[in-house]
Amino acid sequence: METAIVAGGCFWCTEAVFRDVIGVDTVESGYIGGATENPTYKEVCSGQTGHAEAVRIGYDPEQLTYAQLLDMFMGTHDPTQLNRQGNDIGTQYRSAIFPLDDAQRSEAEAAIARAQEASSAPIVTTVEGPATWYPAEDYHQEYWEGEGQGNPYCLAVIPPKLMKLRKSFAANVKN
Repeated sequence: METAIVAGGCFWCTEAVFRDVIGVDTVESGYIGGATENPTYKEVCSGQTGHAEAVRIGYDPEQLTYAQLLDMFMGTHDPTQLNRQGNDIGTQYRSAIFPLDDAQRSEAEAAIARAQEASSAPIVTTVEGPATWYPAEDYHQEYWEGEGQGNPYCLAVIPPKLMKLRKSFAANVKN
C-alpha cells in the first residue's frame, strides 16, 4: 500500500470521491499543514491554526498510480479557487497536495502542470510539506456513508463531485 494526502475543500466531500475509486483501500479525514498540535475541528474551522481539511488515502499502486490519483483529485474539485471551494471559504479549504517524498513532490508538480494545460484559469493548488497529519474526530470519518446523506450541504456538493468522477474517470470507479 502507498499513501497520498490531498486537500481540496471540505474533507467530507473529498473522502466521498476517493471511497469510490478502484485501488483505494482507506480514506481518512484529517488536518495537515498548520501549527497547532492535535487541532480540533472547531479550531481548524476558525482558520487560525493554518491546517487544511484533508484526506489521507491508502491505495494499491498496482491498481492506481499516484499520478492517476492526483489527476482525479484535480478533476473533482476546483483547483482554480484560492482558499475556498464553493461556499467554504478560508485557508482550511485550500487546494493542496502534501507529498510524502521527493518522487511524490515531482508527481504533484507534474499533475498541477497537466491541470494548468487544461485550464484557462490559473491553478492555485499548492505543494506543501512535509507536515504532520492529525486524524479528524471519529464523527467525520465515512461521513457521507452515514449522516452525510441527510445533510443538505453534502447533498448539494457531493453528488456533483461523484458525477465528475464517474464521467471523467469511469474506468477507475467502483461499481
